[in-house]
Amino acid sequence: MLPPTIPIFPLPNAVLFPNVFMPLHVFEARYRTMVSDALAGDRIIGMVLLRAGFETEYNGRPPIFPVGCAGVITHSEPLQDGRFNIVLKGIEKFRVTDEDGSRPYRLATIEPIPELIPDAERTELHRHRLRIEALLAAAVEREGGEPKFPPAMPDDDLVNALAQYMELEPLERQALLERDGVLARCRGLIELLEMKTLGRGAAWKGRAVH
Repeated sequence: MLPPTIPIFPLPNAVLFPNVFMPLHVFEARYRTMVSDALAGDRIIGMVLLRAGFETEYNGRPPIFPVGCAGVITHSEPLQDGRFNIVLKGIEKFRVTDEDGSRPYRLATIEPIPELIPDAERTELHRHRLRIEALLAAAVEREGGEPKFPPAMPDDDLVNALAQYMELEPLERQALLERDGVLARCRGLIELLEMKTLGRGAAWKGRAVH
């Protein structure tokens, strides 16, 4: 369960999904402090996407999309100059409802957005997973690659991993994150795949999903 207030890390091109890993290199002073504080506490950081036009306000508090995903630091490597290499594992979606300016980095009051999958949706989700795998396999094979899908990975984890690892624009990832549940996200992936594979070739980078 997420705490009511968490630090948030706004970036212009990174969208985290539940149960997916994200490596990050942290170099700004305020976010070095954020990582240090998180490591001394519950190790939770919320990832949020910056809105367009953030550049003029980047050193302050530029506008963000209100829906993000919290992650827990599973690995941290402090570097000699104060920077960090960290790995986040997505935990749960959230919505930002307010911000607290008491720290040099951004603290947000949040509402968790659980993504429970009703039993009635699991069969449909698996059917859509097979459709996604077929679309990706066809796209990768056209480029001479070999598709790799871990059969033991649960349907929801595969959908979230693909949403993060596919070659998508940040706004496309954000739209997938904001979908109302994993089944809706899966349908959104199919729509994007059908559009991209018909329009400009494979949308998949050809990497294995771990």
